[in-house]
Amino acid sequence: MKKAIRNRRGEPSLRSRRIIVKVGSSVLTGAEEKGVNRRVLGRIVSQVAQLRAARREVILVSSGAIAAGVKRLGLKAVPTGIPDRQAAAAVGQPILMEAYGRAFKRRGIDMAQVLLTHTDLDVRSRFLNTCNTFETLLSIGAMPVVNENDTVSIEELRFGDNDILAAQVAQMIRAELVVILSDVEGLYDADPKGPGDVRLLSRIEGLPARAVKAAGGSANPLAHGGMAAKINAIRVLNRVGISTLILRGRKPGILARAFEGEEVGTLFIPNGSPLKGRKGWIGTTATPKGWLRLDDGAVRALVERGKSLLPSGVVGAEGDFRFGDLVELRNAEGITLGRGLVNYSAVQVKLIAGKQTREIAGILGSKDYDEIIHRNNLALAE
Repeated sequence: MKKAIRNRRGEPSLRSRRIIVKVGSSVLTGAEEKGVNRRVLGRIVSQVAQLRAARREVILVSSGAIAAGVKRLGLKAVPTGIPDRQAAAAVGQPILMEAYGRAFKRRGIDMAQVLLTHTDLDVRSRFLNTCNTFETLLSIGAMPVVNENDTVSIEELRFGDNDILAAQVAQMIRAELVVILSDVEGLYDADPKGPGDVRLLSRIEGLPARAVKAAGGSANPLAHGGMAAKINAIRVLNRVGISTLILRGRKPGILARAFEGEEVGTLFIPNGSPLKGRKGWIGTTATPKGWLRLDDGAVRALVERGKSLLPSGVVGAEGDFRFGDLVELRNAEGITLGRGLVNYSAVQVKLIAGKQTREIAGILGSKDYDEIIHRNNLALAE
């Protein structure tokens, strides 16, 4: 007897008008393949075109440049060193974009390439300018295809197999859903490669401990983080109120099946009060340039009473930050409480730490702000 297929037709996130579709390296290049599989790429493009025809706005975030470069250069193995990977990406990026460009052109769609790094998102003005670029591309009907700029990105500033990049782009365009096309069905309640039976988790609210525990790594050398990287991206998306759907990308018609309501993959529904706008950028996007250690009184003022951070509550500072930079806030045990934009440099903070506001001018020669971080520029951790 055939098993009845449950459906998700009532899920609001599947009615989303703005969608990010993220394509992983493991989808475009299987573990035993070399280079980008153009047939798979074409099938994905066809499904994205169907979503656009249904009046949905889609941005594609795609890996695959290194895979394309490895094939063109005739390398026998995927390089592991940063310069070698960057060189492969430099060769492969135009090949990957040419493949997407041809595939979309056959469907009457003009493609636009967008390459991003963390630096493009760390500065608020550059972040907003990128937002405006995406809005313009969508308004003229172009198809943005986004990739990390692997040629110039360094390891400590990588997004992580484009999962985090997809989450950041989703915030930029105020998307309601991120679809991650992967080489797995979704998230299981245990490692599917381990012993015993496992069960696919169909719908998860928030990001409970069981979901984090179930995440593992990736066996594909072209991928950077496997399910663990996806969980990190989902954590960001959950904080800003955006749903995530993980699907096996090579399954025929998987996007159409998902949006028709078939219960495929794993759907993550955010919970809690989402960070919006500027606070979303502070809490999840910009990279901290240092950290401040707070005393117990300051912790209570921030967490329990929603106050700003005054100099009297700071007991230590690390990093080389300047006015307007992002820093982490930590308690006496070193636990991160949140992140915020500072009104004073690291040198100045160390001079006024533990002092009263009225003492700032006497120590620094002037006082531009009463607070080290104003509550409007502060985003607390979950």
